[in-house]
Amino acid sequence: MTSRPAARRGPKPKPGTRDTLVQAGLGIMHAEGYAATGIQAIVEEAGVPKGSFYNHFASKEAFGADVIVAYSERGQTKLRSILTDPARPPLARLEAYFDDRIAAFRASAYVRGCLMGNFSAEAADHSPLIRERLAGHFAAWTGLIEACIAEAQAEGSVGSRFPAPLLAGFVMNSWEGALLRMRVEKSDAPLLAFKQVVFDGLLA
Repeated sequence: MTSRPAARRGPKPKPGTRDTLVQAGLGIMHAEGYAATGIQAIVEEAGVPKGSFYNHFASKEAFGADVIVAYSERGQTKLRSILTDPARPPLARLEAYFDDRIAAFRASAYVRGCLMGNFSAEAADHSPLIRERLAGHFAAWTGLIEACIAEAQAEGSVGSRFPAPLLAGFVMNSWEGALLRMRVEKSDAPLLAFKQVVFDGLLA
């Protein structure tokens, strides 16, 4: 009889390590920025050996792209839960979402802003992968807002002078700009100005 080769021994990959790394990196990159975050800080926060990082990610760039996905999907869950609430009219849902976000930024002393906006300013010019990931997820967020605005137009609470895709894109772009000013001014004034123009003017 031929003997079988001995089974390889050694630690098995821990299930969930990839997600643990992504969540750790999300928190650090949101607080410190993409460029300022090193892989060593990520693995220390995740509590895993540095080698585990490269078992799951080919590079910091690939890791950053996955962080964008995790952040966007978490944000879309909240956005979708508010914008699809049948108990409120569509325009009230949209306003409620921004009220929720403004309250959250007040509570956090106006730091961090939107991670996707931060990545756009820091890395989009230098990484085609990150730029592509950002574009796709901004489009997904904008699509949810577009559907809500289209519903409001269908019921007559928002005019049809501008199509819903154009309005939704403008709302998203204006919000991201307001978040940048918020971080500079450490104030909710840019967010409240955004709300006033959008809900008392553009969508009135």
